[in-house]
Amino acid sequence: MNDNDLTGMLDTMIIGGGQAGLAMGYYLNEQQRSFLILDANGRPGDAWRQRWDSLRVFTPAKYNGLPGVPFPADPLTFPTKDEVAGYLEGYAARFDLPVLNGVRIERLWREGDRYIAAANGRRWEARNAVVATGCTQEPKVPVFAAELAPSIVQLHSSEYRNPQQLQEGPVLVVGLGNSGAEIGIEVARTHPTTVAGKPGGEIPVKHGRTAARYFLPIVRFIELNVLTLGNPLGRIAAPKFKAHAEPLVRTKTKDLVAAGVRRVPRVAGVENGLPVLADGTRLEVANVIWCTGFKDDFSWIDPALLDDGALPRQERGVALDSPGLFFLGQEFMYAAFSATLPGVSRDARYLAGRIPASVSRESAASST
Repeated sequence: MNDNDLTGMLDTMIIGGGQAGLAMGYYLNEQQRSFLILDANGRPGDAWRQRWDSLRVFTPAKYNGLPGVPFPADPLTFPTKDEVAGYLEGYAARFDLPVLNGVRIERLWREGDRYIAAANGRRWEARNAVVATGCTQEPKVPVFAAELAPSIVQLHSSEYRNPQQLQEGPVLVVGLGNSGAEIGIEVARTHPTTVAGKPGGEIPVKHGRTAARYFLPIVRFIELNVLTLGNPLGRIAAPKFKAHAEPLVRTKTKDLVAAGVRRVPRVAGVENGLPVLADGTRLEVANVIWCTGFKDDFSWIDPALLDDGALPRQERGVALDSPGLFFLGQEFMYAAFSATLPGVSRDARYLAGRIPASVSRESAASST
């Protein structure tokens, strides 16, 4: 759509059109609210299209649907990232959600009783604002990465697509979470490969249809209903969950060994343009893939709306000191699954019930 399709004062603007923003749009649509979804990507689902080519989600299709539309695949299979992208694009079209693509919001602030978002000289005003930009906003790379020799090809996992991007010679994959393990095995087919780091444990079953039928439902129940900020166990787990690598789900350490991947300690720095491990070993490599995760970036939000650490002051997504401001799709926002396809819909439904209605779709249309 174009930005003239919905003008006047909005009830709610949703910043971010991934699974979190679309789920929120579904619930606001049900309530006949006037809202607009603003997204930086060119099409719904592009955040998934931009991941590495061979990526499959770790949860079975039966858990990956947003409200109103089950995921269209065998329920015990694990969809590709392009299947997820296509599902999200079709979802937005099916419910005719007002998504304005190609808009990267540069500023968000509060002015009187409304929130104002600005991008490229344009601005949008709404009584309520939902920040649904997800938890993969800014690639996280150690500062010493800049000291690596210019001849070394460096990619973050968000930039990696396939081994054809790499030059000849050894590859160092930094980080042994799920992305590091899967990318490490893939590049080992064409390059000598080393993976640095320590995993955060492993799911103790083989990933596949049997796990999808019997084991993963248990994991889903725990991560949605036990590991939550609503109980002591979840509150204890949350900081550790955010600080450490996630357990390996599909690819295990034995798979790395079988693929000929060399495992080494964490990377501690750079010496003479080459990566140095925590044990002092210097590695001769031609390529480095940083599977070191992401960090939050709320620098575009007025600091007055954030805490002293430039992070949301919120409880279960509801801003504590800024009426009408909400956050959705953040890691462990309420539960361990809050940022994932299986978990985001519940949080969206919760927030939709707490957003004060001030402008209906009909009154917004009559103001144009």
